Amino acid sequence: MARLSDFRDFDVALPGGGSVRARLTGRADGPLVVVAGGISADRAPANDAERRGWWDWAVGPGAPIDADRFAVLAIDWPPAAGASPDQPVTTQDQARAFAAALDALGRDVADAFVGASYGGCVGLAFAELFPERIGRLVAISAPHRAHPTATAWRGVQRRILELGLESGREAEALSLARQLAMTTYRTTEELGLRFGGAPAPAGVGAPHAVCDWLIARGEAHAANADARRQVVLTDSLDRHAVHPERIRCPLTVVGFTDDRLVPIEDLRELAGRAANLCRFVEAPSVFGHDAFLKEREVVGRALRTALLPLPICSEIAA
Repeated sequence: MARLSDFRDFDVALPGGGSVRARLTGRADGPLVVVAGGISADRAPANDAERRGWWDWAVGPGAPIDADRFAVLAIDWPPAAGASPDQPVTTQDQARAFAAALDALGRDVADAFVGASYGGCVGLAFAELFPERIGRLVAISAPHRAHPTATAWRGVQRRILELGLESGREAEALSLARQLAMTTYRTTEELGLRFGGAPAPAGVGAPHAVCDWLIARGEAHAANADARRQVVLTDSLDRHAVHPERIRCPLTVVGFTDDRLVPIEDLRELAGRAANLCRFVEAPSVFGHDAFLKEREVVGRALRTALLPLPICSEIAA
């Protein structure tokens, strides 16, 4: 596990009302790197004294996003648990939340924005909305618009969640929706390697080995999730759309050929239409959409390369 990094939590007032909790990690006087992950991510990508960060190998002292060198900003995605927004929450709204966090820090510009999955979509929206406030962007497994197949899968998840809310079985619904989501995050190859040939259960309808794995993942997720918030955030993903031609900052795109949620063809289109493409990294992965969490060598190398041009702290001080 990566070692701990110092951090400071603070509240950010949102443009449309309400607030969000944010965290500044690492070297406060270093270049500022925004880090944003999937809809289950929060303001803690790096380890702290209480728990493991959701991207602990990528963010921390000596990591690809080096907390000894950079100031790292992350937020909890709006809306807060228990909230029921009257209007959809878009990736542009999330981008505005990051702009408000920069304002709260007194920083005009994010020297880099590193986003994966939903966070990459928000990064693209931020670059389109605030071209003057971003130095460079790394978008990992994040398209310029949602694919209809991914929207179809997430639509089924939302109906499961809504049924759970209506019936008073929210925890079960959260678990089932997460189980379905896991089958879209991972690949048929991985599940075949892990569970192929496992013996069938004795009882009729009893869970197979792969089902036990999914149930465990679903129950772990349900323990800390909110169904209404999950509906809002998956809906936000399906509304996502930006114009690649308007992404004018230096852009690195990272994609995986086995990702079913974000087809590699969509990322090739994003890279091809972007106004200022620096690098397009394309690689296979048995982990599918979860490759940004699992493929440390490919993702770590892409991050180090993309962030290399940022000044070191001694250069800033000079």
